[in-house]
Amino acid sequence: MTPDSGAAATSRTARGSSAKSASASAPGRANRPQRPRRPVRRPARPGGSRGTPALFAKARRAWDRPLTAYYLILGGSLLLTVLGLVMVFSASQIEALQSGLSSTYFFRKQLVAAIVGGVLLLAASRMPIRLHRSLAYPLLAASVVLMCLVQVPGMGHEVNGNRNWIYFGGAFQLQPSEFAKLALVLWGADLLARKRSRRLLNQWKHMLVPLVPVGLLLLGLIMLGGDMGTAIILTAILFGLLWLAGAPTRLFAGVLSVAAAIGALLITTSPNRMARLSCIGATDPGTNDQCWQAVHGIYALASGGWFGSGLGASVEKWGQLPEPHTDFIFAVTGEELGLAGTLSVLALFAALGYAGIRVAGRTEEPFVRYAAGGVTTWITAQAVVNIGAVLGLLPIAGVPLPLFSYGGSALLPTMFAIGLLIAFARSDPAAGAALAMRQPALRQRLQRRLAGVRTNTMRRRADRRPSGER
Repeated sequence: MTPDSGAAATSRTARGSSAKSASASAPGRANRPQRPRRPVRRPARPGGSRGTPALFAKARRAWDRPLTAYYLILGGSLLLTVLGLVMVFSASQIEALQSGLSSTYFFRKQLVAAIVGGVLLLAASRMPIRLHRSLAYPLLAASVVLMCLVQVPGMGHEVNGNRNWIYFGGAFQLQPSEFAKLALVLWGADLLARKRSRRLLNQWKHMLVPLVPVGLLLLGLIMLGGDMGTAIILTAILFGLLWLAGAPTRLFAGVLSVAAAIGALLITTSPNRMARLSCIGATDPGTNDQCWQAVHGIYALASGGWFGSGLGASVEKWGQLPEPHTDFIFAVTGEELGLAGTLSVLALFAALGYAGIRVAGRTEEPFVRYAAGGVTTWITAQAVVNIGAVLGLLPIAGVPLPLFSYGGSALLPTMFAIGLLIAFARSDPAAGAALAMRQPALRQRLQRRLAGVRTNTMRRRADRRPSGER
Protein backbone atom coordinates (compact mmCIF):
# COMPACT_ATOMS: atom_id res chain seq x y z
CA MET A 1 0.00 0.00 0.00
CA THR A 2 1.45 3.32 -1.09
CA PRO A 3 1.44 6.47 0.99
CA ASP A 4 -0.81 8.22 -1.53
CA SER A 5 -3.51 5.51 -1.28
CA GLY A 6 -3.39 5.59 2.52
CA ALA A 7 -3.84 9.35 2.50
CA ALA A 8 -6.80 9.09 0.14
CA ALA A 9 -8.48 6.50 2.38
CA THR A 10 -7.92 8.69 5.40
CA SER A 11 -9.47 11.71 3.66
CA ARG A 12 -12.57 9.68 2.56
CA THR A 13 -13.05 8.45 6.14
CA ALA A 14 -12.79 11.98 7.44
CA ARG A 15 -15.33 13.28 4.94
CA GLY A 16 -17.77 10.50 5.86
CA SER A 17 -17.50 11.20 9.57
CA SER A 18 -17.93 14.93 9.03
CA ALA A 19 -21.05 14.34 6.89
CA LYS A 20 -22.58 12.13 9.59
CA SER A 21 -21.88 14.72 12.27
CA ALA A 22 -23.37 17.48 10.11
CA SER A 23 -26.54 15.51 9.51
CA ALA A 24 -26.81 14.72 13.22
CA SER A 25 -26.27 18.35 14.18
CA ALA A 26 -28.95 19.66 11.74
CA PRO A 27 -32.14 20.40 13.72
CA GLY A 28 -35.00 17.92 12.94
CA ARG A 29 -33.27 16.39 9.99
CA ALA A 30 -32.66 13.03 11.60
CA ASN A 31 -36.40 12.70 12.49
CA ARG A 32 -37.70 13.65 9.00
CA PRO A 33 -39.56 10.69 7.41
CA GLN A 34 -38.11 9.37 4.20
CA ARG A 35 -40.18 9.43 0.98
CA PRO A 36 -41.64 6.07 0.07
CA ARG A 37 -40.39 4.61 -3.14
CA ARG A 38 -42.86 4.51 -6.02
CA PRO A 39 -43.94 0.98 -6.88
CA VAL A 40 -42.80 -0.32 -10.21
CA ARG A 41 -45.76 -0.69 -12.56
CA ARG A 42 -45.79 -4.02 -14.28
CA PRO A 43 -47.85 -4.77 -17.38
CA ALA A 44 -51.20 -6.32 -16.49
CA ARG A 45 -51.80 -9.91 -17.38
CA PRO A 46 -54.57 -10.73 -19.85
CA GLY A 47 -57.78 -11.24 -17.94
CA GLY A 48 -56.47 -9.42 -14.85
CA SER A 49 -58.00 -6.43 -13.14
CA ARG A 50 -56.21 -4.02 -15.47
CA GLY A 51 -57.30 -5.95 -18.58
CA THR A 52 -61.01 -5.52 -17.88
CA PRO A 53 -61.11 -1.69 -18.25
CA ALA A 54 -59.05 -1.99 -21.42
CA LEU A 55 -61.52 -4.52 -22.78
CA PHE A 56 -64.43 -2.22 -21.98
CA ALA A 57 -62.64 0.72 -23.59
CA LYS A 58 -62.01 -1.31 -26.72
CA ALA A 59 -65.65 -2.40 -26.85
CA ARG A 60 -66.78 1.19 -26.36
CA ARG A 61 -64.57 2.39 -29.21
CA ALA A 62 -66.04 -0.31 -31.44
CA TRP A 63 -69.55 0.63 -30.29
CA ASP A 64 -68.97 4.30 -31.15
CA ARG A 65 -67.80 3.68 -34.70
CA PRO A 66 -69.75 5.45 -37.47
CA LEU A 67 -71.02 2.22 -39.03
CA THR A 68 -72.25 0.58 -35.82
CA ALA A 69 -75.88 1.62 -36.31
CA TYR A 70 -75.74 0.61 -39.99
CA TYR A 71 -74.55 -2.90 -39.21
CA LEU A 72 -76.91 -3.32 -36.26
CA ILE A 73 -79.95 -2.42 -38.36
CA LEU A 74 -78.93 -4.50 -41.35
CA GLY A 75 -77.71 -7.53 -39.39
CA GLY A 76 -80.46 -7.48 -36.76
CA SER A 77 -83.29 -7.22 -39.28
CA LEU A 78 -81.89 -9.97 -41.51
CA LEU A 79 -81.35 -12.31 -38.55
CA LEU A 80 -84.89 -11.70 -37.29
CA THR A 81 -86.33 -12.34 -40.75
CA VAL A 82 -84.38 -15.56 -41.29
CA LEU A 83 -85.13 -16.87 -37.80
CA GLY A 84 -88.76 -15.91 -38.31
CA LEU A 85 -88.89 -17.96 -41.53
CA VAL A 86 -87.52 -20.96 -39.68
CA MET A 87 -90.05 -20.62 -36.86
CA VAL A 88 -92.95 -20.02 -39.27
CA PHE A 89 -92.02 -23.26 -41.06
CA SER A 90 -91.90 -25.12 -37.75
CA ALA A 91 -95.00 -23.59 -36.14
CA SER A 92 -97.34 -23.62 -39.14
CA GLN A 93 -97.06 -27.23 -40.35
CA ILE A 94 -99.78 -28.67 -38.11
CA GLU A 95 -102.06 -25.68 -38.72
CA ALA A 96 -101.70 -26.15 -42.48
CA LEU A 97 -102.35 -29.90 -42.37
CA GLN A 98 -105.44 -29.42 -40.19
CA SER A 99 -106.77 -26.97 -42.80
CA GLY A 100 -106.25 -29.50 -45.60
CA LEU A 101 -103.25 -27.66 -47.06
CA SER A 102 -99.68 -28.60 -47.76
CA SER A 103 -97.39 -28.57 -44.72
CA THR A 104 -95.24 -25.87 -46.36
CA TYR A 105 -98.17 -23.67 -47.43
CA PHE A 106 -97.65 -20.86 -44.91
CA PHE A 107 -93.88 -21.07 -45.17
CA ARG A 108 -93.92 -20.66 -48.95
CA LYS A 109 -96.16 -17.60 -48.73
CA GLN A 110 -93.95 -16.09 -46.04
CA LEU A 111 -90.84 -16.82 -48.10
CA VAL A 112 -92.32 -15.02 -51.12
CA ALA A 113 -93.25 -12.07 -48.89
CA ALA A 114 -89.72 -12.00 -47.46
CA ILE A 115 -88.19 -11.94 -50.95
CA VAL A 116 -90.47 -9.10 -52.04
CA GLY A 117 -89.78 -7.34 -48.75
CA GLY A 118 -86.05 -7.73 -49.32
CA VAL A 119 -86.43 -5.97 -52.66
CA LEU A 120 -88.38 -3.17 -50.95
CA LEU A 121 -85.71 -2.94 -48.25
CA LEU A 122 -82.95 -2.64 -50.83
CA ALA A 123 -84.90 -0.04 -52.82
CA ALA A 124 -85.70 2.02 -49.71
CA SER A 125 -82.07 1.89 -48.53
CA ARG A 126 -80.89 3.28 -51.88
CA MET A 127 -83.51 5.99 -52.28
CA PRO A 128 -82.52 9.59 -51.59
CA ILE A 129 -84.27 11.31 -48.72
CA ARG A 130 -86.20 13.68 -50.98
CA LEU A 131 -87.79 10.68 -52.73
CA HIS A 132 -88.88 9.27 -49.37
CA ARG A 133 -90.53 12.58 -48.58
CA SER A 134 -92.30 12.62 -51.94
CA LEU A 135 -93.90 9.24 -51.14
CA ALA A 136 -95.55 10.53 -47.96
CA TYR A 137 -98.77 12.01 -49.38
CA PRO A 138 -99.48 9.32 -52.03
CA LEU A 139 -98.99 6.56 -49.46
CA LEU A 140 -101.26 8.30 -46.95
CA ALA A 141 -104.00 8.80 -49.54
CA ALA A 142 -103.77 5.19 -50.70
CA SER A 143 -103.99 3.92 -47.13
CA VAL A 144 -107.10 5.99 -46.38
CA VAL A 145 -108.82 4.82 -49.58
CA LEU A 146 -108.03 1.16 -48.92
CA MET A 147 -109.22 1.36 -45.31
CA CYS A 148 -112.46 2.89 -46.56
CA LEU A 149 -112.84 0.02 -49.07
CA VAL A 150 -112.54 -2.44 -46.19
CA GLN A 151 -115.92 -1.22 -44.90
CA VAL A 152 -117.62 -1.71 -48.26
CA PRO A 153 -119.79 -4.87 -48.23
CA GLY A 154 -118.41 -7.53 -50.52
CA MET A 155 -114.86 -6.12 -50.49
CA GLY A 156 -113.85 -6.17 -46.86
CA HIS A 157 -113.56 -9.46 -44.99
CA GLU A 158 -113.66 -10.28 -41.30
CA VAL A 159 -110.99 -12.45 -39.67
CA ASN A 160 -111.12 -13.37 -35.95
CA GLY A 161 -113.71 -10.70 -35.25
CA ASN A 162 -111.78 -7.89 -36.99
CA ARG A 163 -112.95 -6.48 -40.32
CA ASN A 164 -109.69 -5.17 -41.74
CA TRP A 165 -108.86 -7.35 -44.76
CA ILE A 166 -109.31 -7.01 -48.52
CA TYR A 167 -109.17 -10.18 -50.60
CA PHE A 168 -107.81 -10.07 -54.14
CA GLY A 169 -108.92 -13.37 -55.57
CA GLY A 170 -108.40 -16.40 -53.41
CA ALA A 171 -104.63 -16.37 -52.92
CA PHE A 172 -103.79 -12.79 -51.92
CA GLN A 173 -105.05 -10.80 -48.94
CA LEU A 174 -104.14 -7.28 -47.90
CA GLN A 175 -104.45 -5.53 -44.56
CA PRO A 176 -104.40 -1.77 -45.30
CA SER A 177 -103.99 -0.80 -41.64
CA GLU A 178 -100.41 -2.19 -41.70
CA PHE A 179 -99.50 0.25 -44.47
CA ALA A 180 -101.18 3.07 -42.52
CA LYS A 181 -98.35 2.81 -39.96
CA LEU A 182 -95.73 3.51 -42.61
CA ALA A 183 -97.88 6.26 -44.11
CA LEU A 184 -98.26 8.03 -40.76
CA VAL A 185 -94.50 7.86 -40.12
CA LEU A 186 -93.52 9.34 -43.50
CA TRP A 187 -96.29 11.92 -43.69
CA GLY A 188 -95.93 13.03 -40.07
CA ALA A 189 -92.15 13.34 -40.37
CA ASP A 190 -92.43 15.39 -43.57
CA LEU A 191 -95.11 17.64 -42.06
CA LEU A 192 -93.16 18.31 -38.86
CA ALA A 193 -89.90 18.88 -40.77
CA ARG A 194 -91.49 21.52 -43.00
CA LYS A 195 -93.08 23.26 -40.04
CA ARG A 196 -89.78 23.21 -38.20
CA SER A 197 -88.02 24.86 -41.13
CA ARG A 198 -90.61 27.65 -40.94
CA ARG A 199 -90.27 27.87 -37.13
CA LEU A 200 -93.93 27.07 -36.52
CA LEU A 201 -93.55 24.28 -33.98
CA ASN A 202 -93.35 26.78 -31.14
CA GLN A 203 -97.11 27.26 -31.48
CA TRP A 204 -99.26 24.42 -30.16
CA LYS A 205 -101.82 24.84 -32.96
CA HIS A 206 -99.25 24.10 -35.65
CA MET A 207 -97.86 21.20 -33.67
CA LEU A 208 -101.23 19.49 -33.32
CA VAL A 209 -102.93 20.48 -36.58
CA PRO A 210 -103.21 18.65 -38.92
CA LEU A 211 -101.09 15.84 -37.41
CA VAL A 212 -103.52 14.84 -34.65
CA PRO A 213 -106.73 15.13 -36.79
CA VAL A 214 -105.23 12.92 -39.51
CA GLY A 215 -104.04 10.46 -36.88
CA LEU A 216 -107.55 10.37 -35.39
CA LEU A 217 -108.97 9.76 -38.89
CA LEU A 218 -106.72 6.74 -39.34
CA LEU A 219 -107.55 5.49 -35.85
CA GLY A 220 -111.27 5.86 -36.52
CA LEU A 221 -111.07 3.84 -39.75
CA ILE A 222 -109.11 1.13 -37.96
CA MET A 223 -111.51 0.99 -35.02
CA LEU A 224 -114.46 0.63 -37.40
CA GLY A 225 -113.03 -2.79 -38.15
CA GLY A 226 -112.50 -3.55 -34.46
CA ASP A 227 -108.69 -3.83 -34.62
CA MET A 228 -107.69 -2.51 -31.22
CA GLY A 229 -104.10 -3.81 -31.46
CA THR A 230 -103.22 -1.87 -34.61
CA ALA A 231 -104.89 1.22 -33.12
CA ILE A 232 -102.56 0.96 -30.10
CA ILE A 233 -99.48 0.85 -32.34
CA LEU A 234 -100.72 3.79 -34.41
CA THR A 235 -101.31 5.78 -31.23
CA ALA A 236 -97.76 5.01 -30.09
CA ILE A 237 -96.40 6.30 -33.42
CA LEU A 238 -98.44 9.50 -33.08
CA PHE A 239 -97.16 10.16 -29.56
CA GLY A 240 -93.62 9.33 -30.63
CA LEU A 241 -93.77 11.99 -33.35
CA LEU A 242 -95.16 14.55 -30.90
CA TRP A 243 -92.40 13.74 -28.41
CA LEU A 244 -89.69 14.11 -31.04
CA ALA A 245 -91.19 17.40 -32.19
CA GLY A 246 -90.69 18.77 -28.69
CA ALA A 247 -94.29 18.95 -27.51
CA PRO A 248 -94.60 20.69 -24.12
CA THR A 249 -95.24 18.47 -21.15
CA ARG A 250 -98.68 19.92 -20.50
CA LEU A 251 -99.74 19.50 -24.11
CA PHE A 252 -98.34 15.98 -24.27
CA ALA A 253 -100.01 15.01 -20.99
CA GLY A 254 -103.34 16.46 -22.15
CA VAL A 255 -103.37 14.52 -25.42
CA LEU A 256 -102.26 11.38 -23.59
CA SER A 257 -105.09 11.76 -21.08
CA VAL A 258 -107.67 12.11 -23.85
CA ALA A 259 -106.28 9.04 -25.62
CA ALA A 260 -106.32 7.02 -22.38
CA ALA A 261 -109.95 8.02 -21.72
CA ILE A 262 -111.02 7.03 -25.23
CA GLY A 263 -109.14 3.73 -24.92
CA ALA A 264 -110.75 2.96 -21.57
CA LEU A 265 -114.19 3.68 -23.05
CA LEU A 266 -113.57 1.39 -26.01
CA ILE A 267 -112.36 -1.41 -23.74
CA THR A 268 -115.15 -1.22 -21.18
CA THR A 269 -117.87 -1.18 -23.84
CA SER A 270 -116.62 -4.39 -25.48
CA PRO A 271 -117.08 -7.76 -23.69
CA ASN A 272 -114.38 -9.32 -25.86
CA ARG A 273 -111.80 -6.69 -24.86
CA MET A 274 -112.79 -6.92 -21.20
CA ALA A 275 -112.28 -10.69 -21.36
CA ARG A 276 -108.81 -10.19 -22.81
CA LEU A 277 -108.02 -7.69 -20.08
CA SER A 278 -109.07 -10.15 -17.40
CA CYS A 279 -106.62 -12.77 -18.75
CA ILE A 280 -103.53 -10.81 -17.68
CA GLY A 281 -101.47 -13.10 -15.47
CA ALA A 282 -104.02 -15.94 -15.75
CA THR A 283 -102.88 -19.48 -14.90
CA ASP A 284 -106.20 -21.20 -15.59
CA PRO A 285 -108.26 -21.17 -18.83
CA GLY A 286 -111.33 -19.91 -16.96
CA THR A 287 -115.00 -20.83 -17.00
CA ASN A 288 -115.61 -20.68 -20.75
CA ASP A 289 -111.96 -21.15 -21.71
CA GLN A 290 -111.74 -17.41 -22.33
CA CYS A 291 -108.07 -17.41 -21.27
CA TRP A 292 -107.20 -20.58 -23.20
CA GLN A 293 -104.74 -18.89 -25.56
CA ALA A 294 -102.98 -16.88 -22.86
CA VAL A 295 -102.59 -19.88 -20.53
CA HIS A 296 -101.30 -22.23 -23.23
CA GLY A 297 -98.81 -19.59 -24.30
CA ILE A 298 -97.40 -19.70 -20.76
CA TYR A 299 -97.41 -23.51 -20.90
CA ALA A 300 -95.34 -23.41 -24.09
CA LEU A 301 -92.78 -21.04 -22.60
CA ALA A 302 -92.58 -22.99 -19.34
CA SER A 303 -91.97 -26.34 -21.05
CA GLY A 304 -89.07 -24.98 -23.11
CA GLY A 305 -86.54 -24.79 -20.29
CA TRP A 306 -83.09 -23.38 -20.96
CA PHE A 307 -82.50 -24.66 -24.49
CA GLY A 308 -85.91 -25.91 -25.58
CA SER A 309 -87.29 -29.23 -26.72
CA GLY A 310 -85.72 -28.94 -30.16
CA LEU A 311 -86.68 -27.35 -33.46
CA GLY A 312 -89.97 -28.82 -34.65
CA ALA A 313 -90.66 -30.63 -31.36
CA SER A 314 -93.31 -28.26 -29.99
CA VAL A 315 -96.33 -29.92 -28.36
CA GLU A 316 -98.56 -26.84 -28.04
CA LYS A 317 -98.70 -26.28 -31.80
CA TRP A 318 -100.65 -29.56 -32.17
CA GLY A 319 -103.98 -27.79 -31.80
CA GLN A 320 -103.59 -26.61 -28.20
CA LEU A 321 -102.23 -23.11 -28.86
CA PRO A 322 -104.29 -20.91 -31.23
CA GLU A 323 -102.39 -18.82 -33.80
CA PRO A 324 -99.02 -20.50 -33.20
CA HIS A 325 -97.43 -19.04 -36.35
CA THR A 326 -98.79 -15.48 -36.08
CA ASP A 327 -99.55 -13.76 -32.78
CA PHE A 328 -98.08 -16.48 -30.52
CA ILE A 329 -95.02 -17.49 -32.50
CA PHE A 330 -92.85 -16.22 -29.63
CA ALA A 331 -94.39 -18.91 -27.39
CA VAL A 332 -93.49 -21.66 -29.88
CA THR A 333 -89.99 -20.17 -30.10
CA GLY A 334 -89.65 -20.44 -26.34
CA GLU A 335 -90.88 -24.02 -26.35
CA GLU A 336 -88.56 -25.20 -29.13
CA LEU A 337 -85.49 -23.00 -28.58
CA GLY A 338 -85.87 -22.35 -24.86
CA LEU A 339 -84.78 -19.33 -22.89
CA ALA A 340 -81.69 -19.00 -25.06
CA GLY A 341 -83.83 -18.55 -28.17
CA THR A 342 -86.22 -16.05 -26.64
CA LEU A 343 -83.39 -13.98 -25.18
CA SER A 344 -81.72 -13.95 -28.59
CA VAL A 345 -84.89 -12.54 -30.15
CA LEU A 346 -85.14 -9.92 -27.40
CA ALA A 347 -81.48 -8.96 -27.91
CA LEU A 348 -82.04 -8.47 -31.65
CA PHE A 349 -85.02 -6.20 -31.04
CA ALA A 350 -83.03 -4.28 -28.42
CA ALA A 351 -80.21 -3.80 -30.93
CA LEU A 352 -82.68 -2.52 -33.53
CA GLY A 353 -84.18 -0.11 -31.01
CA TYR A 354 -80.78 1.21 -29.93
CA ALA A 355 -79.63 1.66 -33.53
CA GLY A 356 -82.81 3.54 -34.45
CA ILE A 357 -82.43 5.87 -31.47
CA ARG A 358 -78.80 6.44 -32.36
CA VAL A 359 -79.67 7.34 -35.96
CA ALA A 360 -82.39 9.73 -34.78
CA GLY A 361 -80.13 11.34 -32.18
CA ARG A 362 -77.03 11.92 -34.30
CA THR A 363 -78.59 13.49 -37.37
CA GLU A 364 -79.04 17.18 -38.07
CA GLU A 365 -81.82 16.63 -40.63
CA PRO A 366 -85.28 17.10 -39.02
CA PHE A 367 -87.06 14.70 -41.40
CA VAL A 368 -84.52 11.96 -40.71
CA ARG A 369 -84.87 12.47 -36.96
CA TYR A 370 -88.68 12.30 -37.00
CA ALA A 371 -88.90 9.39 -39.45
CA ALA A 372 -86.20 7.34 -37.71
CA GLY A 373 -87.82 7.96 -34.33
CA GLY A 374 -91.26 7.06 -35.71
CA VAL A 375 -90.03 3.77 -37.22
CA THR A 376 -88.19 2.89 -34.01
CA THR A 377 -91.29 3.63 -31.92
CA TRP A 378 -93.42 1.53 -34.28
CA ILE A 379 -91.21 -1.59 -34.21
CA THR A 380 -90.36 -1.36 -30.51
CA ALA A 381 -93.94 -0.76 -29.36
CA GLN A 382 -95.30 -3.58 -31.51
CA ALA A 383 -92.65 -6.00 -30.23
CA VAL A 384 -93.41 -5.01 -26.61
CA VAL A 385 -97.18 -5.46 -27.09
CA ASN A 386 -96.79 -8.86 -28.75
CA ILE A 387 -94.20 -10.27 -26.35
CA GLY A 388 -95.98 -8.79 -23.32
CA ALA A 389 -99.20 -10.56 -24.35
CA VAL A 390 -97.38 -13.89 -24.75
CA LEU A 391 -95.77 -13.48 -21.31
CA GLY A 392 -99.14 -12.68 -19.74
CA LEU A 393 -98.11 -9.16 -18.79
CA LEU A 394 -100.40 -7.37 -21.27
CA PRO A 395 -103.79 -8.17 -22.80
CA ILE A 396 -103.78 -10.07 -26.08
CA ALA A 397 -103.96 -7.35 -28.74
CA GLY A 398 -103.66 -9.49 -31.87
CA VAL A 399 -100.60 -7.78 -33.34
CA PRO A 400 -97.82 -9.80 -35.01
CA LEU A 401 -94.21 -9.80 -33.92
CA PRO A 402 -92.38 -7.52 -36.41
CA LEU A 403 -90.20 -9.30 -39.00
CA PHE A 404 -90.91 -12.60 -37.23
CA SER A 405 -94.57 -13.61 -37.35
CA TYR A 406 -96.39 -14.92 -40.39
CA GLY A 407 -98.13 -12.30 -42.51
CA GLY A 408 -97.07 -10.60 -45.71
CA SER A 409 -99.16 -7.48 -45.08
CA ALA A 410 -97.20 -6.85 -41.91
CA LEU A 411 -93.81 -7.90 -43.29
CA LEU A 412 -93.73 -5.72 -46.43
CA PRO A 413 -94.18 -2.27 -44.81
CA THR A 414 -91.93 -3.27 -41.92
CA MET A 415 -89.06 -4.22 -44.24
CA PHE A 416 -89.55 -0.98 -46.18
CA ALA A 417 -89.30 0.86 -42.86
CA ILE A 418 -86.06 -1.01 -42.07
CA GLY A 419 -84.77 0.15 -45.45
CA LEU A 420 -85.58 3.71 -44.35
CA LEU A 421 -83.44 3.27 -41.24
CA ILE A 422 -80.58 1.88 -43.34
CA ALA A 423 -80.81 4.83 -45.72
CA PHE A 424 -80.77 7.25 -42.79
CA ALA A 425 -77.76 5.48 -41.25
CA ARG A 426 -75.93 5.75 -44.59
CA SER A 427 -76.79 9.45 -44.85
CA ASP A 428 -74.58 10.23 -41.84
CA PRO A 429 -71.41 11.91 -43.20
CA ALA A 430 -69.09 9.84 -41.03
CA ALA A 431 -70.83 6.59 -42.02
CA GLY A 432 -70.75 7.57 -45.70
CA ALA A 433 -67.02 8.29 -45.52
CA ALA A 434 -66.38 4.96 -43.78
CA LEU A 435 -68.36 3.08 -46.42
CA ALA A 436 -66.50 4.88 -49.22
CA MET A 437 -63.16 3.90 -47.66
CA ARG A 438 -64.18 0.27 -47.33
CA GLN A 439 -65.37 -0.16 -50.89
CA PRO A 440 -61.87 -0.21 -52.50
CA ALA A 441 -60.63 -2.58 -49.81
CA LEU A 442 -63.55 -4.93 -50.40
CA ARG A 443 -63.01 -4.74 -54.15
CA GLN A 444 -59.33 -5.61 -53.78
CA ARG A 445 -60.13 -8.48 -51.45
CA LEU A 446 -62.67 -9.85 -53.91
CA GLN A 447 -60.20 -9.56 -56.77
CA ARG A 448 -57.58 -11.47 -54.78
CA ARG A 449 -60.06 -14.21 -54.00
CA LEU A 450 -61.10 -14.47 -57.64
CA ALA A 451 -57.47 -14.65 -58.69
CA GLY A 452 -56.88 -17.44 -56.16
CA VAL A 453 -59.91 -19.34 -57.46
CA ARG A 454 -58.68 -19.03 -61.05
CA THR A 455 -55.21 -20.24 -60.08
CA ASN A 456 -56.60 -23.26 -58.26
CA THR A 457 -58.88 -24.08 -61.20
CA MET A 458 -55.99 -23.95 -63.66
CA ARG A 459 -53.91 -26.21 -61.41
CA ARG A 460 -56.68 -28.76 -61.16
CA ARG A 461 -57.13 -28.79 -64.93
CA ALA A 462 -53.40 -29.23 -65.40
CA ASP A 463 -53.36 -32.11 -62.94
CA ARG A 464 -56.21 -33.85 -64.77
CA ARG A 465 -54.45 -33.78 -68.16
CA PRO A 466 -52.56 -36.88 -69.27
CA SER A 467 -48.80 -36.69 -68.94
CA GLY A 468 -48.35 -36.68 -72.73
CA GLU A 469 -50.45 -33.53 -73.23
CA ARG A 470 -48.60 -31.41 -70.69
